[in-house]
Amino acid sequence: MASSLFERAGGLPFFTSLVDRFYERVRDDPILRPLYPEQDLGPAARRLTLFLVQYWGGPGTYSEERGHPRLRMRHHPFAIGAQERDRWLTHMGAALDASGAEPAVAEELRRYFAMAAEAMRNQTR
Repeated sequence: MASSLFERAGGLPFFTSLVDRFYERVRDDPILRPLYPEQDLGPAARRLTLFLVQYWGGPGTYSEERGHPRLRMRHHPFAIGAQERDRWLTHMGAALDASGAEPAVAEELRRYFAMAAEAMRNQTR
């Protein structure tokens, strides 16, 4: 039986570390930081971690706490154009590069992140 990407990546510790590295970069980014209204990025990091864990085959805590992900609806209040998408991908790519993920796992995550980041765009600029 094939294991989930969640298991192949290393479970919750992998995703927690990945997201923490991502938000370390977002914290000082003049393009992305304004998209996070909370002063403390901890709650946003927790939500992203739980979402990724669930999406990739881990526990369903995200849906238990927040309901259906509805990503486009949740991101709609924020102006997300090509520049924001590209910065998000740059920071997530750097976090993934530093993660030590096996190449097959990293490639699958990169494909998903590219698709999801484009899907969140709601500005044509």
